[in-house]
Amino acid sequence: MQTDLKVNTFDILWRRFKFAFSKRAYIMGVLNRTPDSFSDGGRFMRKKDAIKKVFEMVSDGADIIDIGGESTRPGAEAVSVDVELERTIPIIREVADKIDIPISIDTYKSEVAEEALENGAAMINDITGFHGDPRMAEVAADFDVPVVIMHIKGTPRTMQINPHYDSLIEEISDSLGKSIELAKKAAVDENRIIIDPGIGFGKTVQHNLEILDKLESFKILGRPILVGASRKSYIVNTLKQNNIKDDDIETSGRLMGTASSCAVAVYNGANILRVHDVKEMVQVARIADAIVKSRG
Repeated sequence: MQTDLKVNTFDILWRRFKFAFSKRAYIMGVLNRTPDSFSDGGRFMRKKDAIKKVFEMVSDGADIIDIGGESTRPGAEAVSVDVELERTIPIIREVADKIDIPISIDTYKSEVAEEALENGAAMINDITGFHGDPRMAEVAADFDVPVVIMHIKGTPRTMQINPHYDSLIEEISDSLGKSIELAKKAAVDENRIIIDPGIGFGKTVQHNLEILDKLESFKILGRPILVGASRKSYIVNTLKQNNIKDDDIETSGRLMGTASSCAVAVYNGANILRVHDVKEMVQVARIADAIVKSRG
């Protein structure tokens, strides 16, 4: 059994990894081993490219590496367990003992999570918040690992079809609260739970902006908050709605919009930023941290 103790509500101590969320925001670098991810689909399908990207993100200052083998972009089709395993496990095996930061497995399938944890992963990132696979919480409890439970409305295939909320923040909070209860019922250590309001997962542009603005509201759940705003389409749509003219808006706009979103997220209470552009967002996070600390 794990004997490490929680430092305080917003710190997690696990094995040799310590997340001092009370001190600063942490950076989770994204590795998508998929041919159809919205931002970097296909770039890291070759094993050597994927491994190189992991080491690059570590060098750039990532605190966690999040590896996924299934695209969760709007409209994405699900892939089989075997495909997901083929895309993720070889990379985890190759890098787990060569880097000094934890690997997170981005999956909602318990079989994939279990295999990843057996091969060196140290976290689970479940976009369904334990509502997808009934065994996922059990796996998390068995391995006693930190878990990210996210809010999603619908599925990746259906989530952007006219998403509607009567009370956005309250409904997301209620859903995340239920995910926490599912975790606790399966004997997941509450001190290992991280919540994610799910920017871009069944939300309109306005919903995403409201989440960032009211992020501190989720502190009522008593758990660290992860924000995954990186390169999301709401950034480009917001810029276009504000008549920003830029031939390169699909790329430059996403970088600068991500930076703006990350800064606001940290200022409003984010503890982890899940990002593609690690080097740049480390700098953004450190400035935002300094501003938060200046409050006194």
